[in-house]
Amino acid sequence: MKLSLVVPCYNEAENVALFQQAVIDAFDGCGYDYEIVFINDGSRDATLHNLKKLYAAQKCPVKVISFSRNFGKESGLYAGLQYASGSYIALVDADLQQRPEIVRDMVRILDEHPEYDVVAAYQDRRNEGKVLSFFKKCFYSLINTLSDVTLQPDASDFRTFRRSVRDSILELGEYHRFSKGIFSWVGYDTFFIPYTACERASGTSKWSFWKLMEYAIEGIIGFSTAPLRLSAVLGMLAGVAAIIYLIWVIVEKLAFGISVPGYATIIVLILAFGSLQLFCLGIIGEYVGRTFEQSKNRPIYIPKEVLNYETDQQTE
Repeated sequence: MKLSLVVPCYNEAENVALFQQAVIDAFDGCGYDYEIVFINDGSRDATLHNLKKLYAAQKCPVKVISFSRNFGKESGLYAGLQYASGSYIALVDADLQQRPEIVRDMVRILDEHPEYDVVAAYQDRRNEGKVLSFFKKCFYSLINTLSDVTLQPDASDFRTFRRSVRDSILELGEYHRFSKGIFSWVGYDTFFIPYTACERASGTSKWSFWKLMEYAIEGIIGFSTAPLRLSAVLGMLAGVAAIIYLIWVIVEKLAFGISVPGYATIIVLILAFGSLQLFCLGIIGEYVGRTFEQSKNRPIYIPKEVLNYETDQQTE
């Protein structure tokens, strides 16, 4: 098998058949074999039903891994990599915003340039609001400053890579996953190409502003300990400020006298230092919580049902 297309699906009932047909049209006459690995991430619509129909028809080689519940896209990608059989693996969304024709171009680049291990796509034009665009720029600037890895701005999970890269990624069995950071952390030579996202074939985006914020926090905490150092620095600055204020109070008392106790000042200081302590404890808690969850050694996902044409052929 030359190519495996890994496709996480969450409530994509109307898109999966369209996606398969788009793949068949894009790779018609390509001269090599390929497969589609669909991951049903606990969908609540007819996604699994439609995927079973695609598997039964086998218009092209199809695998279906269905989770016991929604584990998230990162878990879906991890499962897809485990079941992918191809020498090349492509990560693609099911909504057809990322066209299969671009995947074919990625495969061609890898064939023609053995010095590259990964071909990743980034959006050269985004159809999004200025506020969201501003926050995304801030995120990339922040994480590239704080972490040891460097993320390509506007690069998504849409990429194609060699099996050696897939093997390296699977060695990272961390529970909280941030694929953009993982790809940068494992290294390998990456070639970036621009693309323009198309309109969704059907449905709406599953990514709200707050989900993107949570994903950004996951990336910063997962690939940087700078927030922990920040809390220590803030603590030291607060200590210095307290000493300076103490000296000021002593000087004021000795030089001018203090007739009325500073009730307002005390309240302000208590609130300020209390907030600072809670802020620092919150940062530490995020890291401790992730360490606690990782220590449980729970599986990244639970497969409820697996449809694999390779094992079916072996049992016939």
